[in-house]
Amino acid sequence: MTLINDLLNTLPDREVSEVIIGLHWTAVVTGVKEGRYCGLATTYSEPHDHHEAADVPNAGELETVNGLVLATNAQSDRPVMRSVGIATINSLLIQNDLNLVDQNAEQAIAAHGEGKKVVLVGRFPFVPSLRKTIRDLTILEIHPHPGEVPASSAQDVVPAADVVAITGMSLINHTFEDLLNLCPPEAYVIVLGPSAPLSPVLFDYGVNLICGSLVTKIAPVLRAVRQGANFRQVHRVGVRLISMAREDNKDQ
Repeated sequence: MTLINDLLNTLPDREVSEVIIGLHWTAVVTGVKEGRYCGLATTYSEPHDHHEAADVPNAGELETVNGLVLATNAQSDRPVMRSVGIATINSLLIQNDLNLVDQNAEQAIAAHGEGKKVVLVGRFPFVPSLRKTIRDLTILEIHPHPGEVPASSAQDVVPAADVVAITGMSLINHTFEDLLNLCPPEAYVIVLGPSAPLSPVLFDYGVNLICGSLVTKIAPVLRAVRQGANFRQVHRVGVRLISMAREDNKDQ
């Protein structure tokens, strides 16, 4: 993926101090002492036979390499390792001077999508509430529920959208750039979710707004991830929901 390569080329390097692959979330901590940063990504796995090749080839040794090496797993052919790679990228991206605003994805989509045709790629818990604000809302999902549209129909609905909100999970399943290519030039494009990298590199690809997360309390978040927490549980114990806008969109 060209985007992943561009992200990797912008990263600083830090020591990897902890890697946790939880039921729903993967967490990677880089840095030492006071300079520790935690990145999250959805744990992405596919059904497999336990006798097949290992999902995590170097299990037990992931903390023996530096951050830049671990981050290259975002391009792995193993789904779980792509989660590790994206979580590492998100950890290495965290800097003290990030220009961030406290705004969650639901607020952003509601603000930019009112009265417009909105396509949301990914099922999020705020969808029922969002439907009260956005009348023309299409949800694309790999395994659609009633009222949703299969992801395979993206080419039919995304090109007609005014606002397209794409889950950061698409960076892990490697559908992100294909979805971006379907967006009309005039569409307002949002990337959302804890997997979304807080990097201006995404703006070079036509993204207008990134709605992601910052881990503010590493220890309780890691404990929750280890014990199979969903994102609401992880959020509650120490995650800040934020947004990062492209320079020419900050007043929109």
